[in-house]
Amino acid sequence: MRLGRLGYYADFVVYPLAVAGLAAAGLYSTDMVRWPNWFAAFVGGFAIWTLAEYLLHRYVLHHVPFIKDMHDAHHADQTALVGTPTWLSFVIVVAFVFAPMYALTGLLVATGITAGVTLGYLCYVGVHHMVHHLPSRPGSYLTAMKRRHMLHHHFDEQLNFGVSSGFWDRVFHTDIAPSEAAAARR
Repeated sequence: MRLGRLGYYADFVVYPLAVAGLAAAGLYSTDMVRWPNWFAAFVGGFAIWTLAEYLLHRYVLHHVPFIKDMHDAHHADQTALVGTPTWLSFVIVVAFVFAPMYALTGLLVATGITAGVTLGYLCYVGVHHMVHHLPSRPGSYLTAMKRRHMLHHHFDEQLNFGVSSGFWDRVFHTDIAPSEAAAARR
């Protein structure tokens, strides 16, 4: 959905604060002996996000009516301020990550997993923004992600769904490297 500047950039303020708040709440709620449990949940939440990013992009953004239309607007105008409103993504994280985890595991693990998912989402929106709006140095991570993502936009939108990583594309065989795309065009 098209957003104003404030709405578009709100993620970059709200989500770092959310990660810090979740970390503070989780770690403050227990003794230092259980802090490794929080960090393990945090790493697990980040890993969960990477898979969620891939699945959401592949199956929701490209196939679910109405959402697909909004995502198509991004494909049509890649530098437009198009995204999910922060209030909506925040409600989704609370409803589908924090609340179920809290009910199942309690505060420590719920805050760790939610902080990991939230940081993963922040990395995704950050990389996606940089891919479309910032220059990059040759050989950098950003250049590699830019090439991958531009193949998704300009070569085959049914490939390269991972924005912040190509890991799940390799796992699910939806990865295409620039060299393969160039060979396919010949």
